[in-house]
Amino acid sequence: MLDDSGSIGSTNFNLTQSFLSQLVGYLDIDSGNTRLGLVTYSTSVTTHFNLDVHLSVTAVQSAISSLTYSSGGSTNTHAALAHVRTSVLTSAAGDRGDVPNVVVLLTDGQSSNPSSTEVSNFTYDIDIDLN
Repeated sequence: MLDDSGSIGSTNFNLTQSFLSQLVGYLDIDSGNTRLGLVTYSTSVTTHFNLDVHLSVTAVQSAISSLTYSSGGSTNTHAALAHVRTSVLTSAAGDRGDVPNVVVLLTDGQSSNPSSTEVSNFTYDIDIDLN
């Protein structure tokens, strides 16, 4: 999940694209052991590709590089989380029931609806300096 809201800005969006592309290079995608989907969100949520679409590192990196910054909108993290849960992490979108799911959320700030994005079990908040 990639925050594409107005507060990100095109420079940070481009840095995030570069980070994602580098990260994907470390994943075991080509063997079929790892599947990735990509969702961007701001005021609206967009699925760029589901878990069963790009089956190689090169294909995922190409899809990431083709993203464009939307230049605005709110940080509707709650809507993006709901979308991923109900539309992306499904068997129809390539989810495998016998494989644990990991959702990575890249954002620069607070959700426009913080109470709807709280996690009852745990969260990891990692700050990464992309400069």
